[in-house]
Amino acid sequence: MLDKLLAALNETERAAVDEEEYNVLKAVVDELPAFPREIFQLIPILQAIQRKYGYLPRLALNMVADHVQTTIGKVYGVATFYNQFRFNPPGRNPIKVCLGTACHVKGGEILLENFERRLQIKEGETSDDREYSLERVACIGCCALAPAVVVGEKVEAYVTPSKVEGIITEIEVRKEMAEREQVKNEAANG
Repeated sequence: MLDKLLAALNETERAAVDEEEYNVLKAVVDELPAFPREIFQLIPILQAIQRKYGYLPRLALNMVADHVQTTIGKVYGVATFYNQFRFNPPGRNPIKVCLGTACHVKGGEILLENFERRLQIKEGETSDDREYSLERVACIGCCALAPAVVVGEKVEAYVTPSKVEGIITEIEVRKEMAEREQVKNEAANG
C-alpha cells in the first residue's frame, strides 16, 4: 500500500518524504489492520496515529481513507474540524506561546513574533531539522506568570522579547552538552 502511494507522487513530493516520515508511514500500514474497515473508526484511527506519532502525516490520511473506504476529502474534513490533530511533526523542542488574556495583554503576541523570527518558522510549523515546533495556545493556566511560554514540559515565566534568545540558546547548549557526553561515552566504551 505504501509503495503504491509513494509511486503515485511526483518527484518533488517523493523527495519530501524523509526517512523518519517513511518509518512512521510504514508503521501506520502495519497498524491499520487492527482497526475495523468501517467509517465509524475514522476518528479512533486518527487519534491513535496522533497519539503515537504526534501528528498526522499527509500520506497516512490517504491510507486511512483507503482503509475505511471513504474519500480523502472526508478524512481531511474530519481531521481539520478537530483541534486535537496536527499535520506537522512536532519538534524535539516544542515551544508553546500562551496567548490567553493575561499573556496577550502582557505581550504574548510580540513573543510569538520573536520566536518566529529567531527560529525562522511560523506559528504552526516545525523547523526543517525537526528541532523546533512553534504553537500558539489559548491558555496554559499560569496567568500569574504572564507572559508565559512552555518549552517542552517546562514553563518559562515572565518572558520578555530579550529572553527569547536566552531560551533558544539554553536549548542549544543542552543539546551540545548531550552530544559531547555521548561522544565521551562512546570513546570510553569503544
